[in-house]
Formats: sequence, C-alpha cells, structure tokens
Amino acid sequence: MTVFLVSTILVIYFLVLLTISYFTSKADSNDAFFVGDRKSPWYVVAFGMIGASLSGITFISIPGSVAKYSKEFGLSPADQFGYMQMVLGYFFGYLIVAFVLLPIYYRMNLTSIYTYLKTRFGYWSYKTGSAFFLLSRLTGASIRLLLVSSVLQLILFDEIGIPFELTVTGSVLLIWVYTNRGGIKTIIWTDTLQTFFMLAAVVCTVCLIGNDLDLIEKGGFVKAVNQSGFSQVFFFDQWNNANYFWKHFLGGIFITIGMTGLDQDMMQKNLSCKNLKSAQLNMVSFASILIFVNLIFLVLGALLFMYFDQTGVGKNVLDISNPRTDLLFAEIAKNGSLGIGVGILFLLGLIAAAYSSADSALTSLTTSFSIDFLDIESKSISSQKKIRKNSHLLMSFILILIIIILRRFSNDSAIWMLIKLAGFTYGPLIGLFFFGILTKRHLIDKLVPLISIIVPIIIGFIWYFHGQGEIEWLGSYKFGAELIIYNSMLSFGSLFLISKSKS
Repeated sequence: MTVFLVSTILVIYFLVLLTISYFTSKADSNDAFFVGDRKSPWYVVAFGMIGASLSGITFISIPGSVAKYSKEFGLSPADQFGYMQMVLGYFFGYLIVAFVLLPIYYRMNLTSIYTYLKTRFGYWSYKTGSAFFLLSRLTGASIRLLLVSSVLQLILFDEIGIPFELTVTGSVLLIWVYTNRGGIKTIIWTDTLQTFFMLAAVVCTVCLIGNDLDLIEKGGFVKAVNQSGFSQVFFFDQWNNANYFWKHFLGGIFITIGMTGLDQDMMQKNLSCKNLKSAQLNMVSFASILIFVNLIFLVLGALLFMYFDQTGVGKNVLDISNPRTDLLFAEIAKNGSLGIGVGILFLLGLIAAAYSSADSALTSLTTSFSIDFLDIESKSISSQKKIRKNSHLLMSFILILIIIILRRFSNDSAIWMLIKLAGFTYGPLIGLFFFGILTKRHLIDKLVPLISIIVPIIIGFIWYFHGQGEIEWLGSYKFGAELIIYNSMLSFGSLFLISKSKS
C-alpha cells in the first residue's frame, strides 16, 4: 500500500465518523453524552458492542496467538484455537451480567454503575470501585491503542517520518473530536458502522487467503484448517498448563463479569437502552454472535500462518530475535502479495476495531470521573457541561501518556497482557460487587481501599515470583486466565473479615 492510499483511507474514514457525530450530537447535553437519552435501539447496541468488545487486540493478537515462530525450530503450534475455551466462558459470563447485574442497575436507575457501592456500603467502597475502573479501563484502552498505533506506525507513519508519540497523540485527539459533543449517543452509531467494517474485513480476508492457497480445490477451509496443526480447541490433558480448559473457561466467566458487567464502558451502552428487557435482549444476542465471530478470527490466524509457511511472507516480523506474531497480519497485508484489496480491508478493519473500543472507553472514563469523582450531578446546570468537557480532555491526555509509557516497557502479546492485568484490577471489583449481592453483611467502609490494594499485591507477588530463579512454590503449575478468579475469591474472603452482620 502506498502512503497516499493509506492516508486517503484514514481521511475518508474520519470524515464519515465526524459526519455521524454531527447528526447525533446536536443537543450536546449531559444526558445524551452519558446515557444517550436512554433511547438506543437494543439491536443497534448489540451489533455495535461486538466491535467495542473485540477491539484491535482481537483483530491482530488473536490470529497471531495461534502459532509461534523461532529461528531454531521454525513454525510450531502455540495457543491454537484454545482461546475458544475462554470464549465459551465469556458466553456464560454474559448471561450472569444480563440476569443478575443489569436488573440491579435498571432498578436503581444508575448512570455510573459504581453508585451501587455507595448505596450498599458507603463512600470509600464507592470511590474504590470507581478508582479501580479508571485504572482498569485506562490500562486496557491504552494496550488496545498501543497495538493499533504500532501497526499504523509500521505501515504508514515510519515511512513519512512521523514519530510514534505524534501518531498516538493524533489518534486520541481524533477520537476526542468526534466524541466530545455526543458521547455515548454518537458512539452507539459509530460503533455500528465500525463493527460492520471490521467483520467485513476479516471475512473477506479469510476468503482471499483461502482462494490464494487453493483451499476450495484441496477440500475446503474446514479440512485445510483442521489438518494445519493449529486448530486444537480443547486442552484437558495437563491441568497445570496455562491453557488448561477449566482455567480458560472459568477465567472467561470471571473476565466477562469484570470487564463487561462491572465496567462502566460496556454497561453505559446497555444503560442507554429503553428498558431492562431491551438491554437483556442486547446482551444475550451479542453473546451468541460473539462465539462465531471469535471463531472466524482464529480461522484467519491459522490461514495467516499457513500462508507464511508456503510463501515466506511475514519474515520481517517473525524471523527476528524477538518474533512478533501479532504483527503477522499487518505484514502480509502490507506486503501486497495478496493484492491491494487485502491491504485496504486490513486497514479498514484495524481502524474500525481500534476506534470502536477506544471511543467508548474515553467516553466511559469521562462519565465515571465526572460523576464519581467530580460529583457533576450536584453542580449547577451552567457548570456541568464545562466539567464534562474538561474531564473528557483530561482523560484523553492521560491515555496518550500511558500508551507512550507502555510502548517503551512492554513486549508481551497484547491480548494476554490485557487478560493478566484484568485479573489484578477487576478481581477486587468482582469481590466487592458480589459481596454486596450475595450477602447482607455490612463492611467497615474505610478498610475497603486497603483490602482492594493488598489482595492484588499478594496475588501478583505469587504470580510474578513463582518459577523465578530457584523458587517453585507451586511446582510446574502455570498461571493463566484464572488469575482473576484468585483475585476475586481472595477479595471476597478478605471483605468478609472486615464485615459485620446486619444489626
């Protein structure tokens, strides 16, 4: 792809988003920004949430996790289709969100879901929940944008001499521009368009690669992928491995509860629906579709490695001292061996996947900070809009700063980095919310922040130092997605120790 073509696609894409923003943000009210005037059609929300949930990480890292490459051993299976074990867990987690958490949020008519903690436990529990969300979402959104910005840097900005820091700053400020007025009301519709682009890109790319590899003549996609050696889904044989089925499945349930049900970003879209029934329809239909969408991404991953194995295209990111499998898709698209169409599809899909999650993250961060920390609802009507806009700008600059820091110190696969961090930041949130839902006990409110900080430190210490040097506390056991379960359960138990029965 030429610099001119990539630049043209970017400009046209953002002009479309700005046009949508213009027509959906005429009111420029806080109610429209925070909850979309509670008039969003559930089916539009469901479709748009696919893009917000998957993000640029799924678009690149999930296909790249299928296999690994080393100069010594060449191409070999890695996680294969094991991620589907977690996706199945996601589905059951979404059911818990739909039928346990959403009824609470709608019954209390919440804008910020962390207000529940204030009502149930008190001031410090409320602020702790809000703070952990801000930490979690800032980190998660930064990892997502880091990966996408790195790819854009690879295929465009390095060639024209623009430094990475400027790429990130421009990307975040563009998001700020089209979300500044309409907020969630704009995002509901921009996410719908971006989800369409992302799914169209991955489906068309699968077809183009399959056609180039003559898979139809060789017996079809299913047979070819099955025989590739990259397609194992279930891993039951070694319980101590990180990809063991129950670790992925149960971890997926907890991750969904934390990263969706207790996340202002994802819940803000659901709370913009007309009523509880619409929100539940949205959640169940979204969860069902997501299973098939993730499977398509894994099929794409197998095809990418099959294509590399046959053609050698992708050596620039694999045949190096620190192979980057999550950049294989970008390298093949950039190479042009599959035609200009794959490059265009990749760029459209990547941008759509990135910005459909980043724009809603920025809006939810603004919402939580404005309501939970600046208490915007208690301020005069004349000052509320100013507070919201200043918060929106502040969150944008913090996001830029974190991405630049992560760029300098991170080299892990993005999807697994996100899942690991989710275990530490969302675990205390799950423990806190479900202590309130499952028990009738009261907490010593001022001790909640201390518990929520100590628990992740303890789990993090065990996780980090296990297997380091001569330390083998847990034998050959490998931590996986279940880290969030340990954090949640230890948080729940610790909260019980600082609780008392209802008098």
